[in-house]
Amino acid sequence: MSERKGVTIGRREVAEFWPRLAPHIRRTPVLCLDRRELDLPAGPLVLKLEQLQHSGSFKARGAFANLLRGEIPAAGVVAASGGNHGAAVAFAARQLGVPARIFVPAVSSPAKIARIEGYGAELVVGGDDYDAARAACAAYQQESGALDIPAFDAIGTVIGAGSLALELLEQAPTADTVLVSVGGGGLLAGICAGYEGAARVVGVEPEGAPTLTRALEAGGPIDAAVGSVAIDSLAPRRLGEVTFDVIARLGSGARLVSDADICSAQALLWERLRLVAEPGGCAALAALCAGRYVPEPDEEVVVVLSGANTTAVVFER
Repeated sequence: MSERKGVTIGRREVAEFWPRLAPHIRRTPVLCLDRRELDLPAGPLVLKLEQLQHSGSFKARGAFANLLRGEIPAAGVVAASGGNHGAAVAFAARQLGVPARIFVPAVSSPAKIARIEGYGAELVVGGDDYDAARAACAAYQQESGALDIPAFDAIGTVIGAGSLALELLEQAPTADTVLVSVGGGGLLAGICAGYEGAARVVGVEPEGAPTLTRALEAGGPIDAAVGSVAIDSLAPRRLGEVTFDVIARLGSGARLVSDADICSAQALLWERLRLVAEPGGCAALAALCAGRYVPEPDEEVVVVLSGANTTAVVFER
């Protein structure tokens, strides 16, 4: 269930909520380097290491924001997720002493399922995609009265994600462009709101899940294809109404990347920098590495690495 479209969310709303949110999240670091380190033409590059956030992705920001904004009923909270949002809600609920039930589709990564269970939430796995999990979640919410924590289409989610922009405004104050992965649009909308025009904010999404691209073409959210190597984090059937309103007002368009682009960026990130990110967390970097976004030589580009809940790295035992 989404909140109404047309609610104005900008830097003021994000900043006003920041003092309540800050004690519950990590201020994730940035890595400043030259683009030549990634076999690109010279130029400044800043990586925002949001995969180091609680629960392994940026989603903790929105999860805590929604829990802190809402009145929690006795039944606790419920969420539908491809995996990262579920892990974040499970973590936030544990930290705040709240019961949580999480619905995920069968395509959710084993790493994400393990995180949700490890945080003590009740886990329900079923259905082929996020929308099936969302339908099961909605039915349970109606019968139980639990507080629904939307993965992306909620004011609290956008305000929470916007806190990342406030950090970047201090950590990379001369940034010209920020590249952000897009699924339902919560992270992109939050960063758009936090920057509020202080830098270009560009969404990046898989060719197999072009929710933002189709929404911008249609002038509003519409159903799009669901299929990508990043299906467990960047492939809801449509962009959110709340998120579209913010992105259309403050964003700077979208770029599409192939699954091959994403996998190449994931491998390059590990080979050159020894950083791990999941496919969805690498989509924004893929736009840069694959030439889907080509910056000017002196353009300072920030890339948000949004999550690292993956089984891509296996340690010897």
